[in-house]
Amino acid sequence: MIPTPQTYQQIERAIRRMASNFPADKDAVMTDIHLQVKPTSGELLAFDDNDEELTRVVVEQWIEAPDDDFYEEAAAQICHCLDEVRQTIVDKMSLMHPFTFTLVSEDGETLRDLYLVDEDTVILSHTLLEGLEDDLDRFLKDLLKT
Repeated sequence: MIPTPQTYQQIERAIRRMASNFPADKDAVMTDIHLQVKPTSGELLAFDDNDEELTRVVVEQWIEAPDDDFYEEAAAQICHCLDEVRQTIVDKMSLMHPFTFTLVSEDGETLRDLYLVDEDTVILSHTLLEGLEDDLDRFLKDLLKT
């Protein structure tokens, strides 16, 4: 599925609506943002840690998307949009650090971390952390050998 400009506009609209719940001039809130995509309806929903819905938009290109790798493609499109509006919107949200944007299943299980922000660190791709657990296991195993 090749994303259209309209797809990016609809995703960015969802990000702007969600961000309006956390204006920069308000006290910082401790929460993460959980994004859920529904391929049958094309919906993109955003929730806070209390499972309160922050926004909902329909991404028309996602409706009945036939691709087996729909979630991978949707995650890449969302990451692209988060990167595009990061400095103008996302970085100005009144969220306490660290916070994350995660892609979750309809059951609320985390499928992928899309965006992670700590004081001086921003990670916009899950591939930076891919294999970290295996590396740490190998490190610990080697450490315990000595």
